[in-house]
Amino acid sequence: MEHFFDTREEASIAAANYIGDAVNRRLELQPEASLVVSGGTSPVQCLKTLSASDVAWQKVHVLLSDERWVAVDSEDSNERLVRETLLQGNAAEARLHPMYSDQFSLEERCELFEESIRTLPFPFACSLIGMGVDGHFASLFPDAENLDEGLDVDSLHFCLPTRTTASPHPRLTLTLAALSRSDRVVLLFFGDAKRGVYESAKSKTSGLPVSKLLLQKRAPVRVFWAP
Repeated sequence: MEHFFDTREEASIAAANYIGDAVNRRLELQPEASLVVSGGTSPVQCLKTLSASDVAWQKVHVLLSDERWVAVDSEDSNERLVRETLLQGNAAEARLHPMYSDQFSLEERCELFEESIRTLPFPFACSLIGMGVDGHFASLFPDAENLDEGLDVDSLHFCLPTRTTASPHPRLTLTLAALSRSDRVVLLFFGDAKRGVYESAKSKTSGLPVSKLLLQKRAPVRVFWAP
């Protein structure tokens, strides 16, 4: 389903309300819930709004959809952004599960994080995902060598190390197999350029990574967009 708004603030607030509802619905069914959120600039207002939501945040596990392999104090850290936007106010009690660790290599941390994911409440209540103008989502970039594995909805891998020429940093990312195990997926993006990418990605013949997310049948995708 698509929700197009006149302003980014309206889209962000609507997305936050939708996500909060998804988390509360999952908490009605089980004692704890898991929420996946993305980094970048697009979700900032959404995450700030969500932090004030009436949710039993002490029962919520928060995961990143992906992370650059940088320390948490780096401006490029998605963990830092989530701590400064979502994990404030009401949501300060939520339990964040960081991807980055300076105690391990990228590949070692990927294996450990994969194990930890499987101990969390499933399905994810919601996954908040962004999209790039190249059609990537999470850190599943078009030029990633293991892209096919990352986009295989039936893959046994929930986490992968990835590299892309679009970024100087190696990354960890959740796979489509993991993200599709969500009650709901929110795709939040802004601008006319990304709107054009999205429209192209809805086609079954599209080769864009985000097309795989839109066309999979396991988790319903709700789109929130503004110019």
